[in-house]
Amino acid sequence: MGTALAVATAVKGLGTVVAAGAAGCAVLLPEARTRAWSALLALVITPLLLVGSLWNSPQVEHLRNHGALAAAALVAALVVVCALALLLARRPRWLPLLVAAALRFRLPLESGGQSANLLAPLYLVIAAGVLAYAWQRLGPAARAHDGVRGNGAGEIGEWRDRHPGRVELALVVFVLLYALQSLYSTDFEQALKNVSFFYVPFLLMLKMLTSVPWSRWVVTRTFGVAVVLALVFAGVGFVEYATHHIFWNQKVIASNQFESYFRVNSLFFDPNIYGRFLAMTMLGLAALLLWPRRRSEVLIATGALAVLWAALVLTFSQSSFGALLLGLGVLAALRWGWRPVAVLTGAAAIIGIAVVIAAPGLIHLNLKSRHSVNRASSGRFGLVRGGVRIFGARPVWGFGSGSFAERYRTREKAGARDTASASHTIAITVAAEQGVVGLAAYIAILVTAFMLLFRGVAGLRGRAPPARMMSRAYVAAAFTGLVLHTLLYASFLEDPITWTLIAAGIVLAAGTRPTTAPADGNRARTETART
Repeated sequence: MGTALAVATAVKGLGTVVAAGAAGCAVLLPEARTRAWSALLALVITPLLLVGSLWNSPQVEHLRNHGALAAAALVAALVVVCALALLLARRPRWLPLLVAAALRFRLPLESGGQSANLLAPLYLVIAAGVLAYAWQRLGPAARAHDGVRGNGAGEIGEWRDRHPGRVELALVVFVLLYALQSLYSTDFEQALKNVSFFYVPFLLMLKMLTSVPWSRWVVTRTFGVAVVLALVFAGVGFVEYATHHIFWNQKVIASNQFESYFRVNSLFFDPNIYGRFLAMTMLGLAALLLWPRRRSEVLIATGALAVLWAALVLTFSQSSFGALLLGLGVLAALRWGWRPVAVLTGAAAIIGIAVVIAAPGLIHLNLKSRHSVNRASSGRFGLVRGGVRIFGARPVWGFGSGSFAERYRTREKAGARDTASASHTIAITVAAEQGVVGLAAYIAILVTAFMLLFRGVAGLRGRAPPARMMSRAYVAAAFTGLVLHTLLYASFLEDPITWTLIAAGIVLAAGTRPTTAPADGNRARTETART
């Protein structure tokens, strides 16, 4: 039994590395056909890894016991994927809209007292995008194009491959490193789930999003979809608050019974992730107000902002409020300059520090009590302190990907698994799990992403900048706020919003005309700017 288990773990470990490597090859390889085959390989291996990992879980066992139902669900999923793939093969510009529509819908699965919330609609869209991309690269159109060009062109129809830039390289390196560090993780199964549920699918999503044209029509309607969904989610949150009935999350249900306030999570599992989505959407509406074009846009944006602000208040998510404020500060700095924003921020910081020091009782904080500080930070202080200790025990290479919860429970004598799923500070989590090596890869993502998103957006102090520049300002502000949210909460690369913002930043920074990747591998210079 022990030998069989070791062999199974080794096979899953190899599969995890292969899946991550295949997704990375789909982004970085220079030849069109090999990119397509790599994407298909990652698309096939990833669900197989998940099935193997979850084979004995209550959810999969329930499906095994109902074979007809499982087969019907599989057939229905394949039909949906094939239909979407046919649509995207003909109209690839619809991909960003479909991603925006599916971004936040999760499918709750419950069995045996356990629950899982899967981004099933988004996975179907990603699979359809990969199939459509592969068909364009490997199908009859590609072979006919090869007969003319003779080298497997990187541009066929509306599907175009871009030269991978520094940010794509940093993301691929991090994902591959995460997969490699899962091989010695003290919680390999958690690492496998992260790779299969998040990193590989989202890396493929990034590749697909940056391979389709983003016209002004696509950008405006994609954001419009996000606003409509945010308003729908806000409505659900209002109903939850009025009825005092929360969906799915038993921890939130339990905490609402003991707190003086009532938090809502709408159709999201976590109120903080719900608040993050609202904050990111509100920043886009704020950009419309800072650079107004039509009176109707101002009225619509103002009304939507009022609704979403009320919804955000009901989440009681401190990290979401912080992300919104920082994003608004970035937008204000781009609109009026950094100096007045810095002065106001400094003044607010001084006032806040003075309140904490002079009158901590006003915010129910006792600086002399570790328990009080931990409670005021919603448990973050204790998790961060434990994460730093874990990092100090093995600072170079860490305890392996996905190991934070297991290591925290062991070292800090924590109780249930749910009490320590992450450090609530993504940098601490990365450092504890992956050491300095992983931390360097994480910092490389931040540096390259910020360089990309803020490059060329300084000259927006005029009242009527081009629409593309205004969109870039929003993406830069939203990504900045999101990074702060991950430092106060969690879920950086585990959140599809991160990858979507980076993909939008890549496309918008390059202009409306993509840089086509040469099929023969020669990185010829083009007239458009490289991303």
